[in-house]
Amino acid sequence: MKLSYTDRAKVDVEIAFSWYERQRRGLGFEFLDCVESAIKSILDNPEIYETYYLTYRGCVIRRFPFSVFYTIEDRGIVVHSVFDNRQDPEKKP
Repeated sequence: MKLSYTDRAKVDVEIAFSWYERQRRGLGFEFLDCVESAIKSILDNPEIYETYYLTYRGCVIRRFPFSVFYTIEDRGIVVHSVFDNRQDPEKKP
């Protein structure tokens, strides 16, 4: 299945990576590894994760307070946001 990221999702990952790297060298790369693991799980079984908003599904990232929000579309999986779960829960991904 094809995977693509929106510009917003790319920026989300870049911001989180930078923040974690500032906290401890190498932690940003650990974050990326966990994002990659979540993406692999989504690709393996995209319909297993709960639908949170309209057609957006979410997968919680292991070890970090983030979720990957994505949609299943004809052309494949589209990652719309790598959402920091510490944000206002009323904010939409």
